[in-house]
Amino acid sequence: MNFADARKHMVDSQVRPHDVTNNALQLAMENIPREKFVPENRQSIAYAEREVPLFEGRSLLQARDFAKLVHAANIGPEDVVLDLGCGYGYSTAILAHMAQMVVGVEETADIVARAERVLAEQAIDNAVVVEALLHEGVPTQGPFDVIVVAHAVEEIPQAIFDQVKEGGRLVCFKVEKGFGHAVVYTKTNTTIGSRIAFEGTPSMILPGFKIIEGFTF
Repeated sequence: MNFADARKHMVDSQVRPHDVTNNALQLAMENIPREKFVPENRQSIAYAEREVPLFEGRSLLQARDFAKLVHAANIGPEDVVLDLGCGYGYSTAILAHMAQMVVGVEETADIVARAERVLAEQAIDNAVVVEALLHEGVPTQGPFDVIVVAHAVEEIPQAIFDQVKEGGRLVCFKVEKGFGHAVVYTKTNTTIGSRIAFEGTPSMILPGFKIIEGFTF
């Protein structure tokens, strides 16, 4: 399989036609080898128009939804970005080509080590992946200009909103009763506002971002 051709076709067919006009994002997705950030036995589907399972509880978004979400975040070259649930580091790699610095987060040491290794192999030196609980984020590294949650969520913990810088953004897929939409949250004068960017429902809800139902008697 010619992965370079597959990358170009992915951008031409899944990204550009869907109102993703950010040149830095398009170039990053054309040049970052997506197949390096998925399990070897799934490299053949890395560029398919579908989610790619990574490991339990985590999958790589299809290119269209990921690109539209990142485009909606309006990331600039001076921004510091938090990437929650970064998997093996693909989203972190893309964001690193758009931002000043990216901090990816995963919860287990082996996943973090693999993501760091692949990022190093791609000579990406303005990104790190740290081990932390996803719903806690990395408050010692914040606040952040942008927080990216490229997954479905039912709720955003207050601890994560607290890590958004004044004037900053958080993007995610908010799911309610099985239906989802990409949401851009903004912080202004400590108040969180929101707008819907587009419709989309990823298959997995990020651990720690699911509403815990209370007990009833």
